[in-house]
Amino acid sequence: MLHRKIYQLSREGTETWIYLRDQGRWLERARILDIEGDLVTVRYETEDEDEICAWEEMIRLESIGSVTRRLSSVPKGRTSANDLPISDECPEAERLQDRYTSD
Repeated sequence: MLHRKIYQLSREGTETWIYLRDQGRWLERARILDIEGDLVTVRYETEDEDEICAWEEMIRLESIGSVTRRLSSVPKGRTSANDLPISDECPEAERLQDRYTSD
């Protein structure tokens, strides 16, 4: 199941968060580049004090404990549902209601 999910995420090319259980750490915003046998090639960046480093690693499939991806995000400081960008195609029934306004 995990192998299929990793394959799907590699095909989509989306940013993925990968938990390495043998190292007890997360690779944040990694891109899965290739899957060959039980090896997964990923690329990610880390930030130190004054530099950004790009890494490419080959990880054994058995070392991966979990994969996840971000579905959506909302910028901080939004106080009202009216401040959120909403697609014109979004049905009225599915739109967020502002809980701070009284009807």
